[in-house]
Amino acid sequence: MIKMFRLIILYAFLFLNIICYSQFKTSDNQNTKDKFINDLLLKMTLEEKIGQLNLPVTGDVVSGIKQNSGVVKKIMSGQVGGIFNLKGIQQIRALQEVAIEKSRLKIPLLVGMDVIHGYETGFPIPLGLSATWDLELIKSTAEMAAAEASADGINWTFSPMVDISRDPRWGRVAEGSGEDPYLGSEIAKAMVLGYQGDLSQPNQILSCVKHFALYGASEAGRDYNTVDMSKQRMYNEYLPPYKAAIDAGAGSIMAAFNDIDAVPATGNKWLLTDLLRNQWNFKGFVVSDYTGIPEMVNHGVGDLELSGALALNAGVDMDMVGEVFLNYCQKLLADKKITEDQINIACKRILSAKYDLGLFQNPYKYCDTNRAKKEIFTKEHRNFSKQVAKQSFVLLKNKNKVLPLKKSQTVAIIGPLANNAVNMPGTWSVAVKHDKSISVAQGMAEYLGNNANIVYAHGCNLVETAEEEKRYTPFGKTFTRDERDQHDMWEEATQIASTADVIIFAGGESAEMSGEASSRSQLSIPKIQLETLKKLKTLGKPIVLVLFTGRPLVLDWEYENLDAIINVWFPGTEAGLAIAEVLYGDYNPSGKLTMTFPKNEGQIPIYYAHKNTGRPLSGPWFQKFQSNYLDVDNNPLFPFGFGLSYTNFEYSNLKLSAPTLSLKDTLIATVTIENNGHHDGYEIVQLYTHDITRSLTPPIKELKGFLKIFLKKGQSKTIEFKIVEPMLRFYDNDLNYISESGDFELMIGTNSNKVLKTNFKLQH
Repeated sequence: MIKMFRLIILYAFLFLNIICYSQFKTSDNQNTKDKFINDLLLKMTLEEKIGQLNLPVTGDVVSGIKQNSGVVKKIMSGQVGGIFNLKGIQQIRALQEVAIEKSRLKIPLLVGMDVIHGYETGFPIPLGLSATWDLELIKSTAEMAAAEASADGINWTFSPMVDISRDPRWGRVAEGSGEDPYLGSEIAKAMVLGYQGDLSQPNQILSCVKHFALYGASEAGRDYNTVDMSKQRMYNEYLPPYKAAIDAGAGSIMAAFNDIDAVPATGNKWLLTDLLRNQWNFKGFVVSDYTGIPEMVNHGVGDLELSGALALNAGVDMDMVGEVFLNYCQKLLADKKITEDQINIACKRILSAKYDLGLFQNPYKYCDTNRAKKEIFTKEHRNFSKQVAKQSFVLLKNKNKVLPLKKSQTVAIIGPLANNAVNMPGTWSVAVKHDKSISVAQGMAEYLGNNANIVYAHGCNLVETAEEEKRYTPFGKTFTRDERDQHDMWEEATQIASTADVIIFAGGESAEMSGEASSRSQLSIPKIQLETLKKLKTLGKPIVLVLFTGRPLVLDWEYENLDAIINVWFPGTEAGLAIAEVLYGDYNPSGKLTMTFPKNEGQIPIYYAHKNTGRPLSGPWFQKFQSNYLDVDNNPLFPFGFGLSYTNFEYSNLKLSAPTLSLKDTLIATVTIENNGHHDGYEIVQLYTHDITRSLTPPIKELKGFLKIFLKKGQSKTIEFKIVEPMLRFYDNDLNYISESGDFELMIGTNSNKVLKTNFKLQH
């Protein structure tokens, strides 16, 4: 017993020494960093400090260096802190050499790019990635994107976008993780950790969380529009993913375009200083969005000078493209509208990020041409992209088990996205090799090989007119437009389809019908595509819609009339192969929606975690003087968390370990899931709670946990979730983070509408 006691004392002593050494080492490293940056600041002129706050675009770098172009001259004179969206390691190294060899203080450049869902190897759009509900998988996509980008000279990415999005009219829902703050927070953490790691390695890059804040709640779903909501709603529903990303160590934040409390986010001191730094203890730097500072003039806050002062006073450290800081900071300082201390603080934050990236120790850390040759767009990366894509697909309908297809069947592939490769990676795929992407028709043919029994017809264009198509196909993601008479195209399509056993229609949105500046007021697939589907329907053949989209769409006719719908979002580089493998059953679709699909646009905004109201619809639609519509019921077409499988999962035997949860206890919820179908598959089990009575009106349910499990056919498994008191907290109107004693409903199921229920009591 005495020996055991001595061992315990010894181990405790060693443990404490390890902790103390770790803290000492961390403190020592911080002191070294602070001394380096403070010494550098003492050497810098005011102009050079202001220069670090400047993030311009670049032109032709190679020829520009020979001609001493504007950006090169600015780098030489210390007027540039970073550059962005410049691709190619030779060009990036050329500019870094200018900074290191031709500027007075040899301060290296940040090199940023919109690496949103992959670099040259494209992954599914972020909304599609979120449909995997697989945090390790999502983290790995960020790691791989960082590895490729860093091998090509990039050291900073403007990702992840963590805006909560509940209005699918807003095009940028494609860039986020959907409508739920809990899931959004978990994905935000995974993405930051994937990009950054600890920044010590050359394959890790700085992340930039955007758009701070509330950008996803823009009025009318119109991009750049105003946002207005209570603080209580901000803290409970919209701010959690930003906070999660910061807690995960995000090195930078991008200010949003919208206003908050009638103050543009770019000039909002409450947002960027009181909340971000004083409450959340954020230590990184804040960059404006593209021309966000001069755009405050349009908001109506004043001229460029006043906009610059407002931004710096609010807490913006770096000016993207606007060059307002560069042109006006000295005058603002002379007029005493800003202080030199504010410039010093902003400059120090940017220098600190460069130090953390290791750029002062090795300015060419990210300029290794050997890496660029070997680590970008590799076979391994492309194969991983395919595996991710398959897990992102959401099966929305599968009448009479038309899917999976049989290789013996003759398949007609029809539609504007059937043989189009460049649209496969989707929006914000800046560096992706679009011309190397695989279309549906190409992927099906490659998958089936010599056994391919495929017939093809174009069927229709993306939209009716070439003029309209121009709005939907910028950035080179064009379509080969068929100039034949539409009736001739229909005749060809129906004739070819009549020879097939199954029709695959590949359609929906183009890549750039969603994304930035791509808001839509009508969310149906384009009219000409719907008319083509109606023509094909007359043949009486099974029709499978392979749906490309960057947002929830209105699919009422499609759901009623087509045999199967599989939402593939925009799957990335290996789109066609991934689609083929899922259609033929090599992979059983497991994706689940992270945004609610409405029945029509009039239901928007529509999301699962809504309030009950004082007059909830208590029976079947329609009831007068209750909260419902005259012309459509309240239910979505597809609820949050929805997604079918080629097999069937049955839930049973929901139990709690106790009827009451105290502040320090853990409640265990168990449920049995059985795969009683004919295919092996993954199921995403979802846990929701409902605070039945509380001081502030609660949502009808809130996601609190999820688990992705694999079950072979005939297999069952009992899984458990742990419920603890912090999971039940919320922000009250004084912004206290609290829980309240009372009754709670606990729900576990396959989606937010299909759950088993039980109750427990929280006791303080």
